[in-house]
Amino acid sequence: MQANAPATILIVDDEERNRKLLEVFMQAEGYRTITVGEGSEAVVLAARERPDLVLLDMMMPGMDGFEVARTLKAEPELRHIPLIVVSSLDDIASRRRVLSAGADEVIHKPVDRWQLSQLVTRLLKASSGG
Repeated sequence: MQANAPATILIVDDEERNRKLLEVFMQAEGYRTITVGEGSEAVVLAARERPDLVLLDMMMPGMDGFEVARTLKAEPELRHIPLIVVSSLDDIASRRRVLSAGADEVIHKPVDRWQLSQLVTRLLKASSGG
């Protein structure tokens, strides 16, 4: 992220309505957004665009969020990118599985805009060393 440039958030969700909602939330906070509906596309875009943070759905057809998280965290040039999982799974076992796949935080659907904003701000600040 360049000085004065808005942070770029990669939004990954197979449901368009969820992508649009997260995009509206993040753009209202002043962030640049990139959205994709497939996990494999997210991995390619993350490598090309180097987003500052990823909002990642877990339950997607094809390459699910668990595999996306593991893939991103296995790449040396991408592993520093904070991952926030946006999931309808809210049990302890799912949370452990998400965090062990490489997520930095989990937020549950329906997304609370204030909570999401706080998480994004905190993780971006931590990843930029501020």
